[in-house]
Amino acid sequence: MSPGVPLVELGTLGFDAGAHVILNLALRSLESGNALAVRGAHPELAPHLTAWCRREGHRCRVVPADAEPRGVVAYLERATTASVRSNGAVRAGRADPDIADAIVAVPSADWGLAARGALVEPGGPTPPFRLDRRDELWTDRAPAFYRQSAASQWDPDGAVGWSEPVRNAPVIEAAVVQVMTFLIENEVVALVVPARFLGQIHPHFREIQQQLAVIAADEARHIDVFTRRATLAGNDLALSTVGGRMSLQTLLDEPDFAIASFLLSVMGEGTFISLLGFLEAHAPDPLTRRIAHLTRNDEARHVAFAMAHLERHATIDTALRARLARAVDRRHRELQSTAGLNDEVFDSLVLLAAGTPEPEAIRAGWNRVQALQHEMREARQGRLARLGFTTAEADTIASLHTRNFM
Repeated sequence: MSPGVPLVELGTLGFDAGAHVILNLALRSLESGNALAVRGAHPELAPHLTAWCRREGHRCRVVPADAEPRGVVAYLERATTASVRSNGAVRAGRADPDIADAIVAVPSADWGLAARGALVEPGGPTPPFRLDRRDELWTDRAPAFYRQSAASQWDPDGAVGWSEPVRNAPVIEAAVVQVMTFLIENEVVALVVPARFLGQIHPHFREIQQQLAVIAADEARHIDVFTRRATLAGNDLALSTVGGRMSLQTLLDEPDFAIASFLLSVMGEGTFISLLGFLEAHAPDPLTRRIAHLTRNDEARHVAFAMAHLERHATIDTALRARLARAVDRRHRELQSTAGLNDEVFDSLVLLAAGTPEPEAIRAGWNRVQALQHEMREARQGRLARLGFTTAEADTIASLHTRNFM
């Protein structure tokens, strides 16, 4: 054996049981062009070793049995690339999004489902991910949003005191059931919309995918707790109106990711933050108050994520704001003939804010709901201003938002 050449001992291990693993480890530590010796007692070691080296691009010199007294079977010379399979491979950005150029502008369809940062062997399937533009999807805060969202998950059984007695007057409990019924169908659309786009996003933007997946999980949990609260006293769910479902259908029909995010999260869920805060303040029982508090926190994260994405998008695409404004106007015109927020939900909110169906209490409840609607509009105006709309534009767009809240 040549002096200075490292020796790899395989014993009786053959390629049929993993000999290549040991050889790959040994070759990895060699500089290209350097050699190592292989010794082993497996009867098929020489031919299997030769075939493996040919496939991987390494040079192999088999030693005749009587030419090497120390039992060396062959000498291997490491190829100039780690293996044939790395020839032409492309690095798919970098795994850590904080590294420069980790997130590329347009990831290749050839990368497919490869992990971001992986060395991608050429060839293979090219799945069609329609949403594959960094500037239409990305926010540098996406990893932090996902970590916060994952850490903020809560268990409906442990976080909500379902065993606490609820002794609301029948008229108040009926109001709770109606509001919960309304919330459920709105949360269904808030689940379906991000889930629909989730499968269209290139996996290179994995934090965006992960965040949308957590949002969908949040909404599924909200549907669960709102349904459990509505039926807690043995009541059936209440009224779902055509006008309400037509309003939500416009969100399901929106094909553009940015517009859908804007209409659902910035305009709709943003408004629901105010609504859930109102329910927390005027809940007739601690259980309902706790549910409103927990779900409001989730919705606030959803809105913050959408705002971060759209703020960045709007600074890059100067035409985005005009598209968003047209979308609100188009939706407003489509829904002009509908009734908007149904009377049953509005009256239920008044009753919850009043606490009792006495005249003076109802007057106070009515005023509180009027104040809620004013708060909703002002909050929409504030979010629109953050997206770069002028005061006049924000006021007009906020006023055109659907009366159904979502």
